[in-house]
Amino acid sequence: MSTDPGGLTFLDRPNSYIGRSVPRPNARRLLEGRGTYVDDVPAARLAHVAFLRSPHAHARILSIETDAARAMPGVIAIVTGPELARVCTPWIGVLGHFKGLRSAPQYALAPERVTWVGEPFCAVVARSRAEAEDALAAIEVAFEPLPAVVEMETALDPETPAIHPDLGDNLAFERVLDVGEVDAAFRDAAVVVEETFRFGRHTGVCLEPRAILADWAPADGLLTVHHSFQAPHMMQDILCKHLSLHEGAVRVICKDVGGSFGIKVHIYPDEMATCALALMLKRPVKFVADRLESFQSDIHARDHRVAARMAFSAEGDILAIDMDDLTGIGPYSVYPRTSAVEANQVVNLTGGPYRHRHYRARARVVLQNKAPTCQYRAVGHPIATMVAEGLVDLGAARLGLDPLALRERNVIPDDAYPCAGVSGIKLEKLSHQAALAKLKAMMGYDALRAEQAVLREQGVHRGIGLAAFIEITNPSAAFYGVGGARISSQDGCTVRLDPQGGVVAAISVTEQGQGTEGIIAQIVATATGVPMDKVRVVSGDTQATPYGGGTWASRGAGIGGEAAWQAGKALRENVVAVAGAILQADPRSLDMRDGAVVDAATGAERMTLAELGRIVYFRPDTLPPGVQPEFVATRHYVPKDYPFAFTNGVQASYVEVDPQTGFVRLLKHWCVEDCGTVLNPLLVDEQIRGGIVQGIGGALFEHCLYDADGQLQNGSMADYLVPMACEMPDIEVAHVVSATASSEIGAKGAGEAGTAGAPAAVVNAINDALRPFGARVSRQPVTPEVVLEAMGLI
Repeated sequence: MSTDPGGLTFLDRPNSYIGRSVPRPNARRLLEGRGTYVDDVPAARLAHVAFLRSPHAHARILSIETDAARAMPGVIAIVTGPELARVCTPWIGVLGHFKGLRSAPQYALAPERVTWVGEPFCAVVARSRAEAEDALAAIEVAFEPLPAVVEMETALDPETPAIHPDLGDNLAFERVLDVGEVDAAFRDAAVVVEETFRFGRHTGVCLEPRAILADWAPADGLLTVHHSFQAPHMMQDILCKHLSLHEGAVRVICKDVGGSFGIKVHIYPDEMATCALALMLKRPVKFVADRLESFQSDIHARDHRVAARMAFSAEGDILAIDMDDLTGIGPYSVYPRTSAVEANQVVNLTGGPYRHRHYRARARVVLQNKAPTCQYRAVGHPIATMVAEGLVDLGAARLGLDPLALRERNVIPDDAYPCAGVSGIKLEKLSHQAALAKLKAMMGYDALRAEQAVLREQGVHRGIGLAAFIEITNPSAAFYGVGGARISSQDGCTVRLDPQGGVVAAISVTEQGQGTEGIIAQIVATATGVPMDKVRVVSGDTQATPYGGGTWASRGAGIGGEAAWQAGKALRENVVAVAGAILQADPRSLDMRDGAVVDAATGAERMTLAELGRIVYFRPDTLPPGVQPEFVATRHYVPKDYPFAFTNGVQASYVEVDPQTGFVRLLKHWCVEDCGTVLNPLLVDEQIRGGIVQGIGGALFEHCLYDADGQLQNGSMADYLVPMACEMPDIEVAHVVSATASSEIGAKGAGEAGTAGAPAAVVNAINDALRPFGARVSRQPVTPEVVLEAMGLI
């Protein structure tokens, strides 16, 4: 880590904001209702598009009759799939480094065949959304229904038809990993436990639905796209590719984004169609998904069936894991990140915290006629954690050992790093032993077990569940920089000192409510020595920020933050060098603190930044000869030492189960997280608590239910359950710090950690409560019906 002239690390500088719980700079603006979301953007001659979506899970389009609709008030254009295909080329969601991954070409509007309920195949553009929807109702369509592949368990059967005949079958991807001597380990084991885990589909339910406004200005040759999205430069590149435009002809702006969770980092047909329609009509066109079509068209997540077993020695050592994961992804692998990533990460991460050396895993990804699934908060982590942690609890029960003690015995020791996990992943520094010790003390584990035993005698059935996990963050070029996916793994920051002494920081990572603007402001203020209230952050604009990957995979602080740190340091060095020339002082004896150039040793003020700015910007003629101020600095950063920065943590849940009704009451939840350097404890803990709530949603409430014909049965907020404040427990968060040495600030990611561990902790707690009844649940979400079924009562 770099040091200043006084020998202090930059993180210990007198003006450091790092490690402080600083409020978000944008909070007041948003509370005053001054947020600028896509639906708030004004545009002259604005048209609205609505999409005709498939009512069938699988059908051939025979005819589309649009004459009556074209004559309706306000209608500007009606466009079908074949017409739009002349403007927007199709895409295929595969990556070269996922060997064998297959998918079919996908179009912005389905030209001949629809493959899930909700797939768009015709667009109506009108003066208002209401007029567009009225015209949709007047379009007559003839379909030829085709066999629908609904269940992933039968998708690969020989008698099941291939959704895409050119592919031959419905297998999109398969990966097999076999390490060590798995069969021998199971043969010699004292105890073997096994379970089949099922994970239901759920979706993101963002406060702001997907939204996009595209405006093609022929005179300027510029397509400006306002987008509720996470990765503006990625979208710019894809629009250029599929609309046949050069990079300078596309500007993507992502101002305020009302939540995303990975939902808004994929390419959607209706959003590509909106941009193509703007090109066709030479006017601005806007699409904002309503809540009903969001349920049908937003990507879904999870939908796994995992059969797994774990082998133990008589003393409680984990010897081996054997796992088979089957997952359904809808009719297409989602572009451009692919729908194979989640299953691939389940293989990489299952049993990751433990020191066993025998591991076999198979993952199969199959196509089906349901809404596409892809990457959603904590991609693959909840599945991997639930499988391993569920088996660990089963093993503890069979061995008669305490489940916390069994984890303490088997986690990779904190002093064993760096090392490789059994799946081959490279682990720089984790801290499960320290995290377990802190968790045990924080929750009062022994007293809680005693309380549980007393209450059980009184007929009150409470359970304690634990989960240890690792989390992938800070993906480097090894993740998306290979295989042909044009998704930048680097991020950049440009910082500029203004004449009055303020700093503007333009950053390529984006803000979706998680606090990116605040973290970048803290880092830049610390690096430059400018008060935080004098730092303004600009993000989400391909024309105003350096090129970068955007925000996904918990990379905003670890990658974007490091770019901001390096840019801030470079600006500070430039400013101090100019100040030294003016003051006739050695720049190494100067520093920037609290908006002034000071003596580094004493802190005595030598010159305000406002005075320095006045001289440089308005009287450069007075500068000493040869002095050329550069008050703008740009730096990019991408991790190179490790493909990922792995974080780790442990969680615990305390629940009460009513054996008569099957209802689960959440009493308390704890999390100890190691995300490296904690830049802002307030924001980090908010992220972890929010992630835990989202994980609890998947564990207990959220479920996209389909019938045998591929029809979504609960696609509205009236039927789809999400966790509410009244259901949530108190959530206590603590930290262990193992900073990554790959960057100077040492930050890893934290945004997905809560979601990674919460479902396993909650489900294990439920099973702990049900143990006196000889019952277990292994299907999520764990609804009251699931509990009562496990108990044999229904």
